[in-house]
Amino acid sequence: MRRLPAVVAAVLTAVLATLLSSPTAQAADWPVVGSGSTGPNVTAVQHLLTAQGYSTAADGVFGSGTTAEVKSFQSDQGLTADGYVGSDTWPELVVTVSSGHTGSAVKAAQVLLNKYGYDLAVDGDFGPGTDSATRDFQSDQGLAVDGIVGPNTWRALTSGSGSGGTDEKLTHAQAAAMFQSAGISWSSSGNCSDRYNSSCTSFDQLRRTSADGIIALKRASGCTVHITGGTETGHASGTYSHWNGYKIDFAPYSCVSNYVTGTFTYLGKRSDGAALYESGSGNVYAHEGSHWDATYY
Repeated sequence: MRRLPAVVAAVLTAVLATLLSSPTAQAADWPVVGSGSTGPNVTAVQHLLTAQGYSTAADGVFGSGTTAEVKSFQSDQGLTADGYVGSDTWPELVVTVSSGHTGSAVKAAQVLLNKYGYDLAVDGDFGPGTDSATRDFQSDQGLAVDGIVGPNTWRALTSGSGSGGTDEKLTHAQAAAMFQSAGISWSSSGNCSDRYNSSCTSFDQLRRTSADGIIALKRASGCTVHITGGTETGHASGTYSHWNGYKIDFAPYSCVSNYVTGTFTYLGKRSDGAALYESGSGNVYAHEGSHWDATYY
């Protein structure tokens, strides 16, 4: 067997090493969803089926109706019609979308971005908020930051588990650094950060999911966000409480208030009269008059 010249062999080795170490080459495999599956990936499948002309209710439950539509799509594409969406079906199902696009494929992208805490309205409009979230996600994943949800971005969106479900707790310094970097300010009547002083605003033991949620609100709205309450004592108790790191209070400035009321779903009023709004990823914002009380799940 004839050997390659040393220079050519070295070049090929370098190219191969680059390819193998690139984010695209190392990206996780497409996930497999099918009968009985639930969650954002299923909702995305349902929106994508609709975008492809196979109208499917986007309820996040992979039931018999979704299975039937998947099989029809697979059969029409010349794929094995087994009703499971995996590595063969996802690439055929996804639709490349970017700024200015509208429709069900955009809804699928928004649902998956919300899996990572971006709090987008699932409205099918690829506007500035969705473009910004896409670019942030691509940057975080080491992908080309172009704002286009193409095959590599779709695969990263579907294969990751997102920020939901993590209970990582932050120190005050860690959260404060994240907020400062995102352009979010905070204050307290006592000008302090002691978790055991109700006059302070503390981020000690704040869940990372909550920190990511308020940062996502800042990015999506483009508004000034000023935090007035964190994990300090003095708030109502409960599982999903300030003390347990689920809640953040922020000032009701007109820009961010208009974004919440104009973008999220109105749920009605709480027993104390606070108006409730739910984001696309299930976070709840209560307007308590002097501030917004946000709960990040």
